Amino acid sequence: MTSRGDRTVPQASIERLPGYLQVLSDLAARGVTGTSSAELAGLAGVGPAQLRKDLSHLGSHGTRGVGYDVVHLRERVRAALGVAQELSVAIVGVGNLGHALANYSGFTARGFTVAALFDSSPEMIGTVVAGVVVEDSARLADELAGRGVAIVVIAVPGERAQAVCDAVVAAGVREVLNFAPRVLQVPPGVELRSVDLGSELQILAFHSRNRP
Repeated sequence: MTSRGDRTVPQASIERLPGYLQVLSDLAARGVTGTSSAELAGLAGVGPAQLRKDLSHLGSHGTRGVGYDVVHLRERVRAALGVAQELSVAIVGVGNLGHALANYSGFTARGFTVAALFDSSPEMIGTVVAGVVVEDSARLADELAGRGVAIVVIAVPGERAQAVCDAVVAAGVREVLNFAPRVLQVPPGVELRSVDLGSELQILAFHSRNRP
């Protein structure tokens, strides 16, 4: 759970907030000003009761017979997620995956900017990707310290991932997104999220094989 003032937001609710934010942003872009809990829940793929409970942790209860103000609720969710102001992201590893992530247009739309890129390959160091100069990952800890980077994305081969993670933590970064196919160890106080594409495909393969 994560504490917000006098409220404690369950982890499961936090993980549903980005989905609500995406739906609310889509509605706002279409000029929709108000939505009901049933409509919002249906678009987000959850039940209305679950949605109301999740939003109640943010102090948002809607208005009976009226529902939710789309823009107001969108900003409440953005603030709860900490993306009301733009956050700086650094990517370590500018291979195929890192290159694609650096060029991902969705970062800006969701409140993030790629502020730094790092790689260990001499062929990559000094090149420009998505308007950002690739720096030597050997200087990762020194370069991250004091830059105001909020989140580091690790996209290096598995055998290098733990060393990179240790350097990131040593630089004072406390939020890490790991794409490397390796289980990483972090000290208390560091939030680590891992995306293992291979594991996700294996799970889908299991369901495919066992589908009637």
